[in-house]
Amino acid sequence: MTDISLRSIALFAALACAWGASSQALAACPSAPGRFATTGAEVTDTRTGLVWQRCSAGQAWSGSTCTGAITTFSHEQALAYGRANAGALGWRVPDVKELSSLADRGCASPTIDTAAFPGTALSDYWSSTPYVRGAGGVLAVNFDFGLAGGVTRGGAYHVRLVRSSP
Repeated sequence: MTDISLRSIALFAALACAWGASSQALAACPSAPGRFATTGAEVTDTRTGLVWQRCSAGQAWSGSTCTGAITTFSHEQALAYGRANAGALGWRVPDVKELSSLADRGCASPTIDTAAFPGTALSDYWSSTPYVRGAGGVLAVNFDFGLAGGVTRGGAYHVRLVRSSP
């Protein structure tokens, strides 16, 4: 299957689930209030223990929101960006399981806690996880529907870095 047909299947499945969900269930966003502890430009996920950059790459935390334009990268550029920001804290591009953990399946578009992660793009975010069925593909997560899908490494997508808690 091609990347497009797999993404179409995932999109159809998400739409079918959303269609069948009650509006009351989708209205309670975030579905797990208090899950994310925010400290300035960082967000700690109390469920996973991971620490996330609050803003997407290219944006800056203003003290109340993320400002600036979100930068897009090829996969190689995203990995290089992660290495360049590793420093003493160990920032990196997340794997698909980590990145998917941010998707709140109880919410409609966007499927991410916008109080914790303001200004998040709805389109794909890079993971470090290869897509094994496609030549040169990688898994990315889309926060419009909260799904992971295979994309090509040369595409231009977003990045949010993560690190393990200290």
